[in-house]
Amino acid sequence: MKQTLGSILSIGGLIGVIYFGIQYLDDSESFEVLGADIAVSTGDYVPILISLIVLIVSVFIYRSK
Repeated sequence: MKQTLGSILSIGGLIGVIYFGIQYLDDSESFEVLGADIAVSTGDYVPILISLIVLIVSVFIYRSK
């Protein structure tokens, strides 16, 4: 039972990290000043952190006996 729950949560956490990571990278803007390319991120990193925490907790649930 714990392994099933851990695997389902880990897959959801991994999908969340990938999805919100791509979304975070897409929300960045870049501009050029004096020949230097400067990138500014306007994305929200909180969903990435929450998905990462879910992923880590689910791995611990999966590995517990």
